[in-house]
Amino acid sequence: MEIPSYPDSRPLDLVDKPLLDVRFSVFQPRISEMTFAGLYLFRAAHDYRLTMVGDSLVVLGRGYSGERYCMPPLGGGVETALDRVWDDGLELYGTDEAFAERCLKRGGVTAVEDRDSFDYLYLREELATLPGNRFHKKKNRISYFTARHEYRVEPFSEQYRAGCRKLLEVWRGMAAEEEPSFGLEIEATAEAVEKAELLGLEGVVVTVAGEVKAFSLGERLNVETTVCHFEKTDPFMEGLSQLINREYSRLLFNDCKFVNREQDLGDAGLRSAKLSYHPAELIKKFRIRRAP
Repeated sequence: MEIPSYPDSRPLDLVDKPLLDVRFSVFQPRISEMTFAGLYLFRAAHDYRLTMVGDSLVVLGRGYSGERYCMPPLGGGVETALDRVWDDGLELYGTDEAFAERCLKRGGVTAVEDRDSFDYLYLREELATLPGNRFHKKKNRISYFTARHEYRVEPFSEQYRAGCRKLLEVWRGMAAEEEPSFGLEIEATAEAVEKAELLGLEGVVVTVAGEVKAFSLGERLNVETTVCHFEKTDPFMEGLSQLINREYSRLLFNDCKFVNREQDLGDAGLRSAKLSYHPAELIKKFRIRRAP
């Protein structure tokens, strides 16, 4: 499907996966949003669209408050593409520190850290083994769960799809009481469950008495990092979230050094939980626009 030239654009489509996979493979992103699945599953939430700015492929998005932005150009004349979108008043979102420094060296732009969007990067081996006293509480909670339940951990597959749907219904019941973005995330998770194989997602599930009580889904982000996009557990089973977190890192992407577990969106409880796993790095993200 043809991609229009800027300022025209078209919606992101499943047929774009091979093209974007190649571009991301060259780009080697550190930012969790920059995978095809990460974009496609949130295409409704952020109105992701594709455009060609010269020979650069650019993803356009929309924030929850309605403002338009673009993501770092993929390939081609990056500098020319940036000048064009900045001249039109678009903000550049999803740049890591290295790309932000590259932009600032050119001059004429301002960069603002977006702390709520920082990605949490962990050593995969640490999440898989929970070594030493730093993870003592995590291990205790896993022991609490395993002592009380007969459970199985299996790779995600078609046979567990219905069970994942059933678990998501519990979360849908909670979504009405949360922010609108929470409901959008639930819908994205549901589509990920249905299209996991098409999107190249891999995952693990935990069953108790034959019922899915937890699952996680993710993919490779770059040559040394996997990104865990989705993780859902029965909210009434203590220790289960710690178990599924460990099992994702233990069973999947064993050649990766790092696990990116995405951002906290400013949620205080989620921030505390992510920090409690002792990230190796918080990957800073910036919003960059033309200086006034």
